[in-house]
Amino acid sequence: MDYINAFWVGGAICALVQVLMEKTKMLPGRIMVMLVCLGALLGALGIYQPFIEFAGAGASVPLLGFGNTLFKGVKEAVDEYGLLGIFLGGLKASAAGISAALIFAYLASIIFQPKMKK
Repeated sequence: MDYINAFWVGGAICALVQVLMEKTKMLPGRIMVMLVCLGALLGALGIYQPFIEFAGAGASVPLLGFGNTLFKGVKEAVDEYGLLGIFLGGLKASAAGISAALIFAYLASIIFQPKMKK
């Protein structure tokens, strides 16, 4: 049942974002920033963690989950380091995900040899 919940929740998030991209004039970058900020806000309100417990990777993998991870990291670092934690926490909590994205993007660029648009 965990796989089913992850699949339909992740799919619903992707479908809602696709509708937002198709039906509004918002640029993709702004939509991505909005999703990260919404995930951080939902984490701050205590709503996102129960959602992750229900949906697993379907809720933690999309950009909403990245925003929630940033929030949790900042919250823990502020408790430990004070004001300096604002700058340390988000990167410390999401370093593995950011590193993986950069490494896999680099490997894909080597394998597929991307070209600039004209």
